[in-house]
Order: sequence, then structure tokens, then C-alpha cells
Amino acid sequence: MLDNLRIGLGTDAHAFGEASGPIWVGGVQVEHSRNLDGHSDADVLVHALVDALLGALNMGDIGEHFPSSDPQWKGAPSLDFLAWTRDQLEKRGAKILSVDSAIMAQEPRMKPYIGSIRQKLSECLRIEASRVSVKSTTTDYLGFVGRKEGIAAQAVCLLALPEAKKS
Repeated sequence: MLDNLRIGLGTDAHAFGEASGPIWVGGVQVEHSRNLDGHSDADVLVHALVDALLGALNMGDIGEHFPSSDPQWKGAPSLDFLAWTRDQLEKRGAKILSVDSAIMAQEPRMKPYIGSIRQKLSECLRIEASRVSVKSTTTDYLGFVGRKEGIAAQAVCLLALPEAKKS
């Protein structure tokens, strides 16, 4: 009965760069004094979500499909990666039942952006916003996030695959 359910987990982190912001988190532009370093737009939340979805499909990780060694992905919007991943789900008949995610940032404060991020992710995934949870937390000044050196994110998803045909 439950053998068509799949769980995926994704984690990502990016350091702050020297250039001025803004940054992208969950497909939403977030005001900040420094940018995030990365080959694409460094959207830490979308990268974690792509990894979660790919993992649930047993399709590897974001780096296999969008390697930072490939110049075509330089500065690319991470929502393009998410849309491609969504298309892979749809080709396989998979349905996203639930997405849960957490952004870990001492700065900038993410709470004002959470509603917009949920909406942007649900639109890109073509699912109801009620199926997308986004939370934010600080690390109470612990680790690289607490030292304001960067941002991390985690995402988990639950997918339903088409039921196998019984012969």
C-alpha cells in the first residue's frame, strides 16, 4: 500500500561574498548587504529542494545535472533547475504530496519573506501552497551561520509514484 511513496532530503549551504546584495532565497529576492557566492544565483533553499526531489526519484543530486564546471549555468536562476526537476517528476507520473524546508540564517531575517517564498515555490512546483512549508531559524550565533558567514537550508519531500501495474 505504501510502496509507491518516496522521501527525499536535500541540504545546501552558501557563503556570503564580498559583493553587495541582494540575494535569492526560495526564488524570492531578499535584501541584504552581501551576496551569496555560487556558480548559479546561489539560491540555497531551491538547491536543497532540488536535491530532495531528485533524491526521492533516485536521480542523484543537483551537481550531476547542473554542474558548476559548466559555464551555461553561470548566474542561472535556480528556479530553472526546480522547473526542470518538476518536469522530471511529471514525466514519471510522480505527485508531490508535501514539501517541508528550513532556512538557517543569522542574517538576513527571513520571516518577512516566508509567505512570498512559499507562494513562489508552490507556483514553480504547480502544487497548492498548503503543501509547501518553509521555516526559518537562526543558529543562535553558533557555527558559520551564527558567525554571519553564510546561509544553509534543508528540504524534505514526500512523493507518490504511480502504482505498479499488477499482472
